[in-house]
Parts: sequence; structure tokens; C-alpha cells
Amino acid sequence: MANNAGQMTESAGQMTTDNGQLTTSMATLIHPTAVIHPGAQLHSTVTVGPYAVIGEKVTIGSNTVIGAHVVLDGWTEIGAHNRIFPGAVIGAASQDQKYDGADSRVRIGSDNCIREYVTINRANGAGEATIIGNNNLLLAYVHIGHDCVIEDQVVITNAVSVGGHVWIESKARIGGMVGIHQFVRIGQLAMVGGMARIDRDVRPTCWLRDIRHGCDR
Repeated sequence: MANNAGQMTESAGQMTTDNGQLTTSMATLIHPTAVIHPGAQLHSTVTVGPYAVIGEKVTIGSNTVIGAHVVLDGWTEIGAHNRIFPGAVIGAASQDQKYDGADSRVRIGSDNCIREYVTINRANGAGEATIIGNNNLLLAYVHIGHDCVIEDQVVITNAVSVGGHVWIESKARIGGMVGIHQFVRIGQLAMVGGMARIDRDVRPTCWLRDIRHGCDR
């Protein structure tokens, strides 16, 4: 059914009767100002907010919510039950000067929360991917560079910049405004304090305030 301008539009699929109750087989909520390429693949339960832009090669799984002004571009695969907040840009070309337009990807799992103005770039090489796992929290203004891997249940706090090819293992915690150099690996359950400069690997379970002083525990 179509509502007035500025409101969400609901496209309802076939109604069926199940034990005397009506159920909706498809209910996609897409704001009328959203721009979605006909080739994009959205599950019927996806919600898309005002002025979002979704490109031709994008795939989005069930019950994912795409906020206002979100841009999803390139070969981007997003799983189920994710929430992507306004202004995020996912799947844009790698910022590496060597990137030549190859068919590279972003793969995002399920149950992630991606806050305002997060940027996630796709990988450099053909067939390669920047990967975000499951149950992660990326707070506002986080940047994830090309070819990174963020495993599961990772928390990355506001304004963290993650260089290319960084690997962050499950359940790590990264404080605000941290800069992480390319090719660094941060171990499982590590905790990095705010405003730290990380230019080398951080071992699992390390509590770190400053890379120059080593782990606190």
C-alpha cells in the first residue's frame, strides 16, 4: 500500500491463512526516496530508509534495517538482522592507489550494528573481500580499510581508523580514536585503549594503553 509522500511504502505479498490467522509472506518497507538498482537483491523483510542508495551488485539478507542516507555500493553481501545507521558507506572502492577497479567484495555476516558514518571499503584484488563477521558493533565514524577481517563480537569505538589488511580477532575491544596500521593483527579478547597508535601486532588477551609500553596485563 502506498502512503503519503515522506512516509514508508509497504509492498505486501500474498496473504495466506494458517490455522485461521492471516500471515504475510512478504513485507518490504522501502522509503519512496530511496534509490535502489533493479539488479540489487533484497530479502522481502528488509527495511530501507529515506535517501538510501543501493547499487546493482548488493545483496541484503532478512530483517536487516538500512538507515537514511546509507550508500551500499559494489559487490557487497550483507547477511540477516543487521542494523546500518544513517550515513554509512559500505562497499565503495578501495582507497589504495593500486586499486584498479577489480571485482572485489565486502562480505558482512549477521546481527551486526554499524553506526553513523561508518565506512567499509571493498578489497583490492579480484575475488578478494573485506570481511565483517557476526555480532559486531562498529560505532560512529569508524573506517575499515580494504582487505580487513573483523571476526565476531568485536567492539570498535568511535572514530577508529583501521588500515588495509588488518585482522581483528573475535571479542577484541578497540577504544576511541585509535589508529591501526596496515597489516596489523589484534588478538582475541585484546583490549586497546583510546587514542593509542597501533603499528605492530597485539597478542590475544592483551590490555594495551600504548604500544610503546607493551601490554598492561
